[in-house]
Amino acid sequence: MNLDKAWLGRDDSALINVGEQHRLLPAVAEAFNAMQQHAREAGQDMQIVSSYRNFDRQLSIWNRKWRGELPLYNHQGEQLDAASLSDQEKVYAILIWSALPGGSRHHWGTDLDVYDKATVDACDGQFDLVDAEYRPGGPCYALAQWMDKHLADFGFSRPFLQDNGGVATELWHLTHSSSAAEFEARRNQQALYECLSNAPMEGKSTVLAMLDELFNRFVLNQGVLQR
Repeated sequence: MNLDKAWLGRDDSALINVGEQHRLLPAVAEAFNAMQQHAREAGQDMQIVSSYRNFDRQLSIWNRKWRGELPLYNHQGEQLDAASLSDQEKVYAILIWSALPGGSRHHWGTDLDVYDKATVDACDGQFDLVDAEYRPGGPCYALAQWMDKHLADFGFSRPFLQDNGGVATELWHLTHSSSAAEFEARRNQQALYECLSNAPMEGKSTVLAMLDELFNRFVLNQGVLQR
């Protein structure tokens, strides 16, 4: 695996299949399987919603959101009127909930989104992967509480636990901390700039002009001092 390509979502050669739809690094898959079994014994049906996404898939999500084919939301999860937003406002709105292509932790095979499939199915399968579903009264609240106590036992943590004005809080997003560390260390703005410059990306000129801010605020998730 070439780490300089892998952190950008351009090399998945080290990943293995997890079930029929997902891929992770072997060490991450092993840790997740152990955690999943422990959760099952506690009555939580922890299943993966999303895991590895390559650059092209993340680019597709970005482009569809830019074109208005997918909805945009604010930090509170309220849908925005995309047509009323300037290009800069649209960039911010997308990045609250979706990463830049090349800047997503889902490129690494270390990160995954999880939910309680059994409780969601019991609610007629209506599920949008939003914050309220992991809060009191939501179908994944019990799982969220279980994870509060046990994630660290299996080497996992939540990279988006607190909204600092960058990426919104994602209680469902887990990272295998030790495996992710080497990818985190490889991130650099110049490589991302070059990657995006050569991509068929909607709003590219706006993103590249803003990248000094976007890299720190959203890719590194340092947020802002005030919002």
